[in-house]
Amino acid sequence: MSTRETVLKTAEEYEESLRKLSLSVYMFGEKIADVVDNPIIRPSMNAVAMTYTLAHMPQYEELMTATSHITGKKINRFCHIHQSADDLIKKSKMGRLIGSLTGCCFQRCVGMDALNALSITTYNIDKKHGTGYYDRFLAFLEYVQNNDLVCDGAMTDPKGDRSLAPHLQTDPDLYLHVVEERSDGILVRGAKAHQTGAVNSHEIIVMPTVAMREEDRDYAISFAVPSDTEGITYILGRQSCDTRKLEPGDIDTGNRTFGGHEALVVFDNVFVPWDRVFMYREFDFSGQLVERFASYHRQSYACKVGVGDVLIGAVQTAAEYNGIDKAPHVKDKIIEMNHLNETLYCGCIACAAEGHREASGTWCVDSLLANVHKQNITRHPYEIARIAQDIAGGLMVTLPSERDFRSPVIGKWLNKYFTAKSDVPAENRCRILRLIENITMGAAAVGYLTESMHGAGSPQTQRVMIARQVDMKQKQKIAKRLCGINDK
Repeated sequence: MSTRETVLKTAEEYEESLRKLSLSVYMFGEKIADVVDNPIIRPSMNAVAMTYTLAHMPQYEELMTATSHITGKKINRFCHIHQSADDLIKKSKMGRLIGSLTGCCFQRCVGMDALNALSITTYNIDKKHGTGYYDRFLAFLEYVQNNDLVCDGAMTDPKGDRSLAPHLQTDPDLYLHVVEERSDGILVRGAKAHQTGAVNSHEIIVMPTVAMREEDRDYAISFAVPSDTEGITYILGRQSCDTRKLEPGDIDTGNRTFGGHEALVVFDNVFVPWDRVFMYREFDFSGQLVERFASYHRQSYACKVGVGDVLIGAVQTAAEYNGIDKAPHVKDKIIEMNHLNETLYCGCIACAAEGHREASGTWCVDSLLANVHKQNITRHPYEIARIAQDIAGGLMVTLPSERDFRSPVIGKWLNKYFTAKSDVPAENRCRILRLIENITMGAAAVGYLTESMHGAGSPQTQRVMIARQVDMKQKQKIAKRLCGINDK
């Protein structure tokens, strides 16, 4: 590895840093005393830990690490501000790599995307309004880089009545907002929903969720606070088959080691010091921050390509175990899965390669292509999953439990009747089917399918951006020129 100064945590150091946090976390109506070792939460922590493990492996150094543009130190790429199109391409390759090694959402992309969006927007706010946000942000960024921290990018508000602007909501807390201004900072109240990996994070970076008008200025705020700040409460969301993690054995979980989680993060009169405030009532820049973040985060769905790699490998294995891998229609369906998956990869690489330099020096993806890429992400994984279930067969959802297979009374029958090819143990067949179930309809389906649909904005938001950014006049101009139409 490089000899330049490094600030890379190990996976063990990351885990220990989480144990030092004092988080208020609730699940199933009860407060969680030991967040790190809770069997439902632990797999998600393992997935984040992989981002630390890979950064210390020489074969992945170029993808997983970068040189800080502010300190010159070697840092984890998840803490990096993109300095070139090559950085953006490596980000996509990194996402595919980790997705393929964990088979789930590894939760660290959203913080990276928030940092890069803020590096652009704070600079632009300062240029227009003469504020000092960019220097505040750089100080925060250096702290994050030097300590190799996980940041949760918190953008999505509960939103209440979607037909009403933030300031018109019956309950003002349905969008996070300022409730008090003090000499040393601000007091905020509200919540952020669907927060991926929130309890595995060191810092919470809050951003507005929509473009604001002047009447919404109290909602046009961005800041960062430690994840265990007083007044913050995490309420874990449920996932399909989540309590399987509480059962003995490891077959029924599908993915034995890794997983994800989502949380509602409640801010109940949380104090934010001024040096952690990066936008304060500059409503005219709220839309810019949302759009920059959304573009970066839509690129980040390269991770779904990595999970797709896992699913395709599982389906090929299931076909071989069932003795149908040579059937022409099965081979053709797996070709289609690969075609769709690689098409997704084309999109994330394209928006990175066509990136541009912003005034702050940060490189940003091509927003049009990022939105096209994410629009494909809302569709192709569902078709890949459909084909996977087609080839896997009905046993994927009617398979008895691991405890049944281990039973001294009925286990012999299950092992007898659920063996397909004679040289493949029934247990191996069960394991691969449970993995396919996990990714396409179990706990990992949250990361592979639901996030593909709703993560980084609903499908319609991407279509709005595509319509806005496509140069339709130019398309008309070239068409008219070719057929001899001369408009005055």
